[in-house]
Amino acid sequence: MSTRTESLHSYVRDARWFGGKGRDFTVSDVRRLGTVADRDQPPVVVDVVELTYDDGTTELYQLPLVLATDPETRLDNAFVGWWEDPEHGWVHAYDAVHDRDAMTLFLHAFAAADDGPLSFVRLSGHELDLEAIPALYSGEQSNSSVLFGEDSVLKVFRKVTPGENPDITTLRALTEAGSTHVADLYGWIEATTDDGQPLHLAMLQQFLRTASDGWEIALVSVRDLFSEADLHADEVGGDFASEAARLGTALAEVHDQLRDAFGVDTVDAGLVADQMDERLASAIDVVPELGEHADRLRGAYAALAGLGKLPVQRIHGDLHLGQTLRTIKGWKLVDFEGEPAKPLSERLLPDSPWRDVAGMLRSFDYAPHAMARSLPEDDPDVVLQREHRAEEWAARNKAAFLSAYAADPSTESDTVLSPEEGVLVAAYVADKTVYECVYEARNRPSWLPIPLAAVARVGTP
Repeated sequence: MSTRTESLHSYVRDARWFGGKGRDFTVSDVRRLGTVADRDQPPVVVDVVELTYDDGTTELYQLPLVLATDPETRLDNAFVGWWEDPEHGWVHAYDAVHDRDAMTLFLHAFAAADDGPLSFVRLSGHELDLEAIPALYSGEQSNSSVLFGEDSVLKVFRKVTPGENPDITTLRALTEAGSTHVADLYGWIEATTDDGQPLHLAMLQQFLRTASDGWEIALVSVRDLFSEADLHADEVGGDFASEAARLGTALAEVHDQLRDAFGVDTVDAGLVADQMDERLASAIDVVPELGEHADRLRGAYAALAGLGKLPVQRIHGDLHLGQTLRTIKGWKLVDFEGEPAKPLSERLLPDSPWRDVAGMLRSFDYAPHAMARSLPEDDPDVVLQREHRAEEWAARNKAAFLSAYAADPSTESDTVLSPEEGVLVAAYVADKTVYECVYEARNRPSWLPIPLAAVARVGTP
């Protein structure tokens, strides 16, 4: 193993954004996509590292690198390694997202709409603040985001896959449609694979200065309810129902805009139900407790199978409260990459908008029960009361969200789901809950009771 390969292996293995934790791999290839150069500072290159796991599968990870002839002590925390580079000789390599000078080069490349092996594609309509000082955001897990003052944010995709990234293509369509429920897309970086496919590397979008995380806002509302022992959810100052309704309206409008931009197709409901049933069978192997609820779950799937053809379209694909931001101008939906565990080819397929609805409904169930579990153990009566109030909060906000989502904007009347919509909600909620059971069993076993309790309620929103 060369010095370069060994250094890249160690850096990727230990990186926060590496998704293959615990799996053995080798660095099987390194490809240079291009260089963002400036004669007054070290070159910045973009390399893609191919990892091959012991089972033969491969993944691609992106590494923008500063290649310095001499050590850059200010970047010690981002040191990748020291090796002989095929283009620049012996260099000290640093992860470029940590370097203000390197990221300023990227921003200026967007302003110039540089084209070449690395294409900096820019959408019209926004004047970039070229004086903004870059700062790496430290909160992300799977990507790296660099803030440019209060103007824009560059999201660098670490794990990349040949083909169009739905986070870019979906956001572009919504931006061009004038959606008020997303952070506008300003541009993106792309390269081309050897076989001519696009390789999306990063996206530049609007920075939402006043944004607050939807999950955190919901938890504050739950905490307020728990602290008021004698009040119901609709009587507490932090009642979330009006926000839940606004979220329902926002999602409905986004789905309408995506329908217009990408069109609508249909799939056989029986095929969708069969796929859900297969996921349930696999899930029971992981979570045997699901077996006692299998008949109820399969009943929801069977009802779905009887609907004939289902309309499908471009959707968010991984929607929950953590993918929403509240700003002074309303709710924004973020991260349109889809379910990260699915391959890109599946994430690009049209799907039922009711999958997004189910994701939000399950999130409204998770918030109060997660808060209840985070509080100190108390006497049994207090714990029982918390659970009761958690159910009350969840039911109130799910109803508000669902009513607003399904509302006819031309009428003022309260919305009641049609029988067919009720079947869709029940089936997609059941499918999402089964997924949650597997996830919690593998990652947070102490949280498994949350989705397991919900399984027993399948059949009602």
